[in-house]
Amino acid sequence: MGPTEVETVIKNGTVITGEGQQNADVLIVEGKIAAIASPGMIPVRESCRQVDATGQWVLPGMIDVHVHLREPGYVHKEDITTCTQAAAAGGVTTVFGMPNLNPVTKTRKILDDLFELYDSKSLVDWNHNPVPSQLDEVQAMADAGVAAFKIFMVVDTGRDYPHPSGTGINDHGHLLRMFEAIKPTGLPFMVHPHDQAIMDVIEQSHWDRGDRSPKAYAQTLATHNGLIWDTAIAVLLRIAEATDTKLHIVHMQTAGSIELVRQARARGVRVSCEVNHWALFLSTWRDVEELGPYALSYWVPDNHREAVWEGLNDGTIDMVSSDHAPHTREEKEVGWEDCWACHTGTPGIQDQYPLLLDSAMDGMLSLERVAQVVAEAPATEFKLGNKGFIRPGFDADIVLFDPLDTTKYSNDTALSRCGWTPYDGRSSKGKITRTLVRGQDVYVNGTVVGEPGWGRLARPTH
Repeated sequence: MGPTEVETVIKNGTVITGEGQQNADVLIVEGKIAAIASPGMIPVRESCRQVDATGQWVLPGMIDVHVHLREPGYVHKEDITTCTQAAAAGGVTTVFGMPNLNPVTKTRKILDDLFELYDSKSLVDWNHNPVPSQLDEVQAMADAGVAAFKIFMVVDTGRDYPHPSGTGINDHGHLLRMFEAIKPTGLPFMVHPHDQAIMDVIEQSHWDRGDRSPKAYAQTLATHNGLIWDTAIAVLLRIAEATDTKLHIVHMQTAGSIELVRQARARGVRVSCEVNHWALFLSTWRDVEELGPYALSYWVPDNHREAVWEGLNDGTIDMVSSDHAPHTREEKEVGWEDCWACHTGTPGIQDQYPLLLDSAMDGMLSLERVAQVVAEAPATEFKLGNKGFIRPGFDADIVLFDPLDTTKYSNDTALSRCGWTPYDGRSSKGKITRTLVRGQDVYVNGTVVGEPGWGRLARPTH
């Protein structure tokens, strides 16, 4: 399938990039940005499609490097098509899938089969981060075009998901061998940090008191001022330094972790990191009290949330990604009584970009920084050479946003198969009105118009 229109011009919008803002027209030819010029300065053929963006912001499409699409194996929660429909509505134009599937993505054969699914079902561009646990499969999976590898340093206790057997690895020797195997590929190693031994001790203390509530679960993961996170991240940074392998850390949520990254960069360690929507918008103690399992995995105490926003602004935290983690209501409801039996994680791919832009309008970060953290930094860190920037020659992955409209978050409009959003009942300033992937509309004025199979592999360039 090709674009329905060979040429499109987006007229009279305010183009926002990491370098600044300008009133400009954007010409798109065959899926690529061909020109950016002052309004009216681009010659327009009669056959050219014209999109009037007067009063709207023209932003880069989001590259979400941390998405749980759940297919294959858990399609009762989500599948590739429903997830990428939600992505399109949320201004996300490229997704990286995670490997905690059935089967776990850990061989080239499994990866090839999964790529076929993405190729036929995704509305937006895509990649996938497999598990490098089988060292002799690492190079073959890299050759397939993956953007990174991924593991979780966590083993579920009391349930068998969302970290199924084969994805949770916390043995330091095995971690070292995986770093060494990844190094020749030149790809990043994406890791969910976690100190399992400390977690085991702390959670047992709650269990001994008969407390398996959402509050106990939240307190366990935040224990001793972020100890579970900081100790794991210190280990990862040291192994990355020893092997000179690019590390990408997910779930940044403590002041200590942010400082560790700053210090490691000063030593020359190659590391990038991300913060997820829930840490910015859904992690207060009030959220834990009111939403319980629907707000969890994690509680971020106020002092740490302040550090996260500071790190996002000063560049220590490179990017925002969703950690979109849909589960059914039934899988969540059991958490009120036993949060260790509940499937943790929250959907968010549809909501994060407008929430971040709302925060920018409140002065929490600049619009230029938004463009960097949602698109430019992910494209740079994961070497997606033709994506992430509104510049001539790059893919026309573009979002239009009306700052004078309002986004209302509701379970009724959630496009994820799970059918709910933790932001139900909230509203924010501004609204996404259009999403284009390689020049093709996939979402327009409240309606997903993209088709499964439009998405392509976003292959890194080396």
